[in-house]
Amino acid sequence: MRKLVVFIIILFIALPVLANNIVDTDNDGLSDELEVNLYKTDPQKVDTDGDGYNDGDEVKNNYSPLNPKKVKMKDNDYDHDGLSDGMEIKFKTDLTNSDTDGDGYKDGDEINKGYDPLNKTFGVKLAKKIEVNLKQQTLSYFLSNVKLGEFLVSSGKNNTTPKGNFKISNKSIKAWSPYGLWMPYWLGIEGQKFGIHELPIWPNGYREGQDHLGKPVSHGCIRLGVGPAKIIYNWIEKGTKISIN
Repeated sequence: MRKLVVFIIILFIALPVLANNIVDTDNDGLSDELEVNLYKTDPQKVDTDGDGYNDGDEVKNNYSPLNPKKVKMKDNDYDHDGLSDGMEIKFKTDLTNSDTDGDGYKDGDEINKGYDPLNKTFGVKLAKKIEVNLKQQTLSYFLSNVKLGEFLVSSGKNNTTPKGNFKISNKSIKAWSPYGLWMPYWLGIEGQKFGIHELPIWPNGYREGQDHLGKPVSHGCIRLGVGPAKIIYNWIEKGTKISIN
């Protein structure tokens, strides 16, 4: 009986971690499935990149388990495709293969242009959307529900920015405001007289609202800073959904 107990103990020590049929051969805190299919680490090695930290701990703390340097996954681009490892994980692309779907275009280039990096069929696009948080005074933009970035905004004072779900109806590099200012990188909101634009400029060249980002001070429009406004303008297409809450 004692021999049987000893055998069972040895058997459990020798076996990889099993929980709900999840196998972790090297006991590093990452299942074999995740190591092979998502993080591209070695399921037979506790520390794939040999930096002294096990793969599971690195992933848990958002560090790259493939880079021996102390680099966050959001800053590491293992396959040099223009898409960080952190974003590859979110889009479920292969962070060791620059062209996951084998269509001849790098994953990063496809994401930047709004195309699906997992579909070899040419021209298949992913849905874009914008979310504006009036309480936090932020604008976030998404591709296929993956958040690509966030910028501070300045919305309308006294709750003059409309809340709800809308679409972008029109675009203009430089629109004229009835209040007598130029509104660079204008994005019109469907059914509304308001829109999204860069900090406005008076005819004399003075830039309005340099210190207003993060505060609701406009007449109702959603103002973006210099730089972010151009990014959003170039990224947005007519018909893109926008949620303001």
